[in-house]
Amino acid sequence: MALPDGVQYRTFDGEERLATRGEAVYGEPVVDGWRAWDAHRSKLGAMYELGMEPGLDAGDRVLYLGAANGTTASHVADVAGPTYAVEFAARPMRDLLSVAETRGNLFPLLKDARNPETYAHVVENGLDLLVQDVATRGQARVARANQRFLHDDGRLCLAIKARSEDATREPDDVFADALDDLREGYEILDSRRLDPFHADHLAVVATPR
Repeated sequence: MALPDGVQYRTFDGEERLATRGEAVYGEPVVDGWRAWDAHRSKLGAMYELGMEPGLDAGDRVLYLGAANGTTASHVADVAGPTYAVEFAARPMRDLLSVAETRGNLFPLLKDARNPETYAHVVENGLDLLVQDVATRGQARVARANQRFLHDDGRLCLAIKARSEDATREPDDVFADALDDLREGYEILDSRRLDPFHADHLAVVATPR
């Protein structure tokens, strides 16, 4: 798998690790300007470690749903162009705002990803990539609701958390239902469990139908 420009494997303390160029955010090691990308703290990082192709390219215009305190969004912004980072909770938003201070292309939005009409006046259309990591019911519905922002040949990079959908059901059953829902608006290109990095998570790469 070819990594996008701006993402490389670099050596940290004798270990080859995924990395991007930028200022440290969450205590990760930095060597020669390259900061380690911890796949155990990032679903997108785990996707790269597992050999998936999420579709992130240098300079891409990105909408990131569920940006939390900016751990993964910071790595995305290190590589991408304009990165709109939607987060619903006020506390992690404070951390996200701090991350954005050193990344002029990262635009935090205190919004609910389930209601894209509330930020449609800010986020441009025809984006290259939609990254989603929201811990809520109806994660596939959120992805379909935000499809409006993607270019026709754009990519969806989605992490589905089974326990957020239904903690009483088997994760595989939850994933199957979520994929069926997702197919109403997307063509699935790849899907894989994120073990051993993230338990009970399914990573999905898709493109709009």
